[in-house]
Amino acid sequence: MHADSPRGARALLINGTVGVGKTTVADAVGDLLAEAGTPHAVLDLDRLRQSWPTPPGDRFNFGMLLRNLRSIAGNYLDAGATRLVLAGVIEQHDERKRLSDAVGVDLTVCRLRAALPVIHKRLAHRHDGEPETLRWHLDRSAELDAILSRVAVDDFTIDTTTRSVPDVAASVISAADWQ
Repeated sequence: MHADSPRGARALLINGTVGVGKTTVADAVGDLLAEAGTPHAVLDLDRLRQSWPTPPGDRFNFGMLLRNLRSIAGNYLDAGATRLVLAGVIEQHDERKRLSDAVGVDLTVCRLRAALPVIHKRLAHRHDGEPETLRWHLDRSAELDAILSRVAVDDFTIDTTTRSVPDVAASVISAADWQ
C-alpha cells in the first residue's frame, strides 16, 4: 500500500475476452461510484501496455503495463482515490499476483462473460470495414474465452449477454461488495 493512500482503498479488475464489454462496464462502474460520492479512478489497461515493439516473450506487453500501472495507481491513491477500477485481461494466476502488487492494494477480479455469437456481433460492429482486425478479434475472442474458463483467475463472474450496461455495472459493484 502506498504511504499516503487512503485506508481501505481497493482495486477491481474487470476481466474478460475481447468484445465482452470490459471498458464500457468499467466506465459505468465509475459513473456509479461518482454518483455515490466515492473517490475513484477508472483505468483502461490496454492503453497502459500500448507501445511498439513488444519485448520478446511478452506478446501483450504485460511488463510495460505493470510499470505504468505502478506509477499511475500510486498517483491516484496518493490523491485520495479509494477505489481503482481496471479494465483489462489477465490469463494466469501469476499475472493476477503481479497486477495486485503493482496497484498496491487489495485486488478483486470480476470476469465478464457473454455468449460468443453476441461477442462476435459486437466485434463486427466495432471493426466494421477492418476485415483483418475483425478476423484477429473474432479468433482471439474464442481463444481467450477458453483460456479464461480453464484458468479461473476471477473471484466472480457476471454475464453480459442480454443485460444492460448499467445493470451489469450495478451487479459488479454489488458482487465486489463496494456498496
